[in-house]
Amino acid sequence: MKTICLNFQIHQPFRYRKYRFFDIGNDSYYYDDYANETIMRKIADNCYLPANHILLKQIKKLKGKFKVSFSISGVALDQFRLYAPEVIDSFKELAETGSVEFLSGTYANSLVSLVDEELFAKQVRAHDKLIEEYFGQTPTVFRNSEMIYSDELGDLIYRLGFETVLTEGAKHILGWKSPNFLYCNALNPRQKVLMRNHRLSDDLSFRFSNTSWNEYPLTASKMTDWLVNLPKQEEIVNIFLNYETFGEIQKKKSGIFDFLESLPEIILKTKELTFSTPSEAVKALQPVSAVHVLHPISWADEERDLSAWLGNELQKDAFNQLYALKERVKKCTDPKIQKDWVYLQSNDHLYYMCTKFFSDGEVHKFFNPYGNPYEAFINYMNVLSDFTLRLNTLVPINENEAEMTKLKKIIEEKSKKLEEAELEIMKLKKPVPKTTKPKEKPVKQVVAKTKNTKKTGSK
Repeated sequence: MKTICLNFQIHQPFRYRKYRFFDIGNDSYYYDDYANETIMRKIADNCYLPANHILLKQIKKLKGKFKVSFSISGVALDQFRLYAPEVIDSFKELAETGSVEFLSGTYANSLVSLVDEELFAKQVRAHDKLIEEYFGQTPTVFRNSEMIYSDELGDLIYRLGFETVLTEGAKHILGWKSPNFLYCNALNPRQKVLMRNHRLSDDLSFRFSNTSWNEYPLTASKMTDWLVNLPKQEEIVNIFLNYETFGEIQKKKSGIFDFLESLPEIILKTKELTFSTPSEAVKALQPVSAVHVLHPISWADEERDLSAWLGNELQKDAFNQLYALKERVKKCTDPKIQKDWVYLQSNDHLYYMCTKFFSDGEVHKFFNPYGNPYEAFINYMNVLSDFTLRLNTLVPINENEAEMTKLKKIIEEKSKKLEEAELEIMKLKKPVPKTTKPKEKPVKQVVAKTKNTKKTGSK
């Protein structure tokens, strides 16, 4: 009997306002609060709340036989708390059913796993602490940002305490093999690897409402038939997709919510298919072989590599300049610096700089709030420049810079005192308002009358 493993990714970055060159050193608030709240409210109303309602309804109706898993970034949870707290409540309801698993990941959906083991572990711990706080679960299965994986990364993830990892069933990795089996890490066979069935996953994410697709329209019955007719020896079908597929990427009018509501019941009626969470699936199955991944893969674009984030010079420059600061950030204890540092690492900022306008251009355009990649690069680098200045004042690079920082503080303190003195002087210089006196008769008129009187008397 085959099992279906559903995993939904949820992530929204903190978007930056238009941050100009002249803001550097003058204004260190980077975020577009209006855009962040507006976008989060829109997605919550169009996707998260209605989709969660359907999942909860179907889990209860099918008495826990319908099971799903979620990968929610810490940054997304921060935005739920700020702009849509009822979304967190709806996920808590799902967690209480016992049929929903929350996976581990990086707090900012970042590329930190490619750079620094210590920072990577720190982000994972911070993420898992939030999951435990909100949903009462300690994650045991790992899903790296954008499902980035290699043999070495898998071994690193295992050393962090995760025996199971999710990744992409990339064609250039699997070759003739099917993703519908459980595999293990080539360097560390104790780690189990669940590989995404990209064809079925992308049928939902990208082709569902495409009227020119030869399988349009995709119904729950049709997908169930595809699953039933897979080779008998295949054991697990991993359907991993963005949760925003429901109601955002695929609009409500496409029928995507009707599909989501009817699929679980139709699948379970076959008696040939079941649903499992990732942790349940790996307990029930044995790896069929090792999967060899020498270079990092991801679930993005046709290439299934890192080119969506590090494919051009703009992206590489931004990435290198960001992580060139990592050693000094480790020494910094300022909470504002630490918060901005985490949000700067969201891989979306690099994704917006992508120049792949051909095979995957529409996908990048859909998620990009900037007019073009160069605008995204300039805005991000302006923000990063201001962040670097702030970091320099707290953790100088060398003795010269430390001395400059001290002098800068002295100058700032003196400038402040001068401003206060100038204000005091201005107050003292203000003219004292004159008090009004009663009017007196003009002296000339009195004199004139006196003269006239004397003349009259002499006559």
